[in-house]
Amino acid sequence: MKKFLLVIPVFFILSLAFAQIPTPDAYRKAQSELAAKNYWEAIPLFKQFTDPKEYGNLANYAAFHLGEAALGANQPAQAVAALEPVVSGNWAKSEEAKYLLSVAYFKNQQNIEALQLIKKIKDDQIVKMAENATFENLKQVSASFMIAHLSEFKENKGYGEALKRVLESQSILSATERNAYYELQGKANESTNVVKDQVLDIVVILPFTNSSRTNLSSIPQNDFVFELYQGLEYGVEQLKLKGTQVNMLTFDSKRDVAHLQNLLADPAIASADIIIGPIYQEEADLVSSFAETSRIPFVHPLSNLGERFEELNFSYLFRPSVSSIADGIVEGLRKQNWGKRVAVGYSGSSRDEMLAKMLQNQLGRAGFQLVKFEQINSRNTSDFLQSLGIRGGQSTMSVDQVILLSDDPSIAQPAFSLMESITASIPTLVMDSWLGFNFANYEMLEFPNFYFIGNNTLNFYSEPMQQFRNKFYNKYLNFPSMNTAIGAELINWVSSNLSDSKGFDLRRNLDQNAFQAGRLTWGYNFQGSHNNQYVPLFKLEAGELKPLD
Repeated sequence: MKKFLLVIPVFFILSLAFAQIPTPDAYRKAQSELAAKNYWEAIPLFKQFTDPKEYGNLANYAAFHLGEAALGANQPAQAVAALEPVVSGNWAKSEEAKYLLSVAYFKNQQNIEALQLIKKIKDDQIVKMAENATFENLKQVSASFMIAHLSEFKENKGYGEALKRVLESQSILSATERNAYYELQGKANESTNVVKDQVLDIVVILPFTNSSRTNLSSIPQNDFVFELYQGLEYGVEQLKLKGTQVNMLTFDSKRDVAHLQNLLADPAIASADIIIGPIYQEEADLVSSFAETSRIPFVHPLSNLGERFEELNFSYLFRPSVSSIADGIVEGLRKQNWGKRVAVGYSGSSRDEMLAKMLQNQLGRAGFQLVKFEQINSRNTSDFLQSLGIRGGQSTMSVDQVILLSDDPSIAQPAFSLMESITASIPTLVMDSWLGFNFANYEMLEFPNFYFIGNNTLNFYSEPMQQFRNKFYNKYLNFPSMNTAIGAELINWVSSNLSDSKGFDLRRNLDQNAFQAGRLTWGYNFQGSHNNQYVPLFKLEAGELKPLD
């Protein structure tokens, strides 16, 4: 009995062993199931042939097709397990196996392993397939991952195209992302002096309409956007009369970021030599990001808030930044030597609050004593000045100079009224916008106490300005506003720094000179900067505006 029992198990095991050895018919069955896309049926059939000790080279093919079936069944982990043992061998489909395994790695979220394996593929045709797979699998991966590994995998064309797709889908790019985008374009640290033609193509994007004003015909002529545009249009017309080849296309941003995003897909904007506007920050930031990506200069025509542009390559303020204004004020006070005691009053606007804080720090470092530092409005401006001893009659002033930071006429009016009543000299620095307030007759003051802070200040009495005013009046039957003059001068500045003779590399041309004379303004200094660093202090002398010595 014992001997019988021993013989039966041995026989049973041997019979099972023979039964489990697959036949060629079983392999062909597996191939048929794979061809019919019956992946789940094919998987166990191919698995039977994957032992190289038993099936030799056939095991490599079985593993390869098992990987195909597993991927078809959306089982990337099984595909990885099947293919990893066969990619290093020297057999007919080893290159295809590497490609297939790289796809399995991608599907299994093993992106680094996939990319490293693709670098080992030698066959050109299979390399192209792998690059296509790279693009398809990474085109929605985070930019941070892609940029972190760009140097390692930038030879993979699919990787570069996927990263470009990721970056182009973002509205705003960081400095690191922009640099990566430039590198992908093959233009990092290269000159942009590539002239498409000899025509200066200007794109203007301004918020002509909005949710409450939907009709262009309803824009009042004293609207600052209309005034600015009128100056830009006039400036372009004058260039054409001089024979300059220039084209200006205008777009309405509608104060709608989604609409603006769609506008930026217009090929005309992508082919511009320079973009002027828009104005409001959320729109300006979107166009700035587009400009940085497209390597097209973008100029904000009116704002002083653009410290962020100094870290960029193609975004500019036409006017001085808050930092440049602060530097100009401190340097001007140092040169005049009126004394060390300073009072600063500032409005609640973003620019004035930021400028006041900068002055608070810089004046102390420059050796000045900040006697008073206070936010002012139309109700307390007079009290602010009187608290410094600035009042009618005999009084002792506790300050040597006052700085009033505001463009608001309701703040300027009480300050001017008080200054009319005093009989003492107290230098008072105000923004150059005060020159345009119709209630202020500075020539009637007993003491010329007001000094004006440069902010692309217009040269009111220059011959070019008189010609501009006369020509403008003849055309429109009214004199140009300050915004109109700024628009016309912006076109003058653009044409002076972008032309067929100088080239169309704005950055290079701006860096040629520390100072550029303006035509309607007193001038500029954009050397090494993205804003106008020329911020002189002005005085009125015999009714004429002049820079302080």
